[in-house]
Amino acid sequence: MIPESTSEENSTKKDIDEPEPRVIVITSGKGGVGKTTTTANLGMSIARFGYRVALIDADIGLRNLDLLLGLENRITFTAMDIIEGRCRLDQALVREKRWKNLALLAVSRNYQKYNVTQQHMRQLVSSIKKLGYQFILIDCPAGIDVGFINAIAPAQEAIIVTTPEITAIRDADRVAGLLEANTIVDTKLLLNRVRMDMIQNSTMLSVMDVQETLGIPLLGAIPEDTNVIISTNKGEPLVLDKKLSLSGIAFENAARRLIGKEEYFIDLDVPPKGVIQKIQDFFLGED
Repeated sequence: MIPESTSEENSTKKDIDEPEPRVIVITSGKGGVGKTTTTANLGMSIARFGYRVALIDADIGLRNLDLLLGLENRITFTAMDIIEGRCRLDQALVREKRWKNLALLAVSRNYQKYNVTQQHMRQLVSSIKKLGYQFILIDCPAGIDVGFINAIAPAQEAIIVTTPEITAIRDADRVAGLLEANTIVDTKLLLNRVRMDMIQNSTMLSVMDVQETLGIPLLGAIPEDTNVIISTNKGEPLVLDKKLSLSGIAFENAARRLIGKEEYFIDLDVPPKGVIQKIQDFFLGED
């Protein structure tokens, strides 16, 4: 049983016409494709658009979402503490200092991934919804073991992250099948580490090739960017940079499409120029 939150948190009431909170699991078949980076940047972007966003780090064995957000020193309680009655939900939710409408919940500090069940995940998400969060993004463990099954249990939507590599694409295809088997049919594709020079030299699959292979609607294509390493070391998502790199712009545009406010894809052939970016349906095959 998940303990109730404080009266201050419960004072957040949803209007009658407010849409149901969206619960989105961010997953991949293969590790190391940028799933956690995607979670951090999409979550931060959506929060900056004015929505209340909760991020759940369900990748227990390789927990890194707190590092990408610069919150590693503020994790006092986890979901396991809530489940075992040692704290309330609002005590375990860590608010982001720069954007108070973004919060992080770490599931555990150790490797006891089997202690968190599907029912626990459903209860946690249900309680987070009651606090008024409009988007709940779940950073799912890579692979298809019990950790994956538990993490996807409360989700209605999924974002599959992959890179343009044959092994990663095959694993992504298998994950897509498992999501559908678990009644999650609203899935979107985010293709990471795209290199236009290699695509033009026919040494890397194009975005269109990957999308057609998987048969999943494209949410975004993120170019290869050394700034990812810098942002990770700083504990600041790319989308917080004052001068956005091309990958930061791509993440922000993917977040806009996720909330229904952006329909275009940036042209990776054209470098960004100031605030106004040239955007077109490049990856959809339109000139």
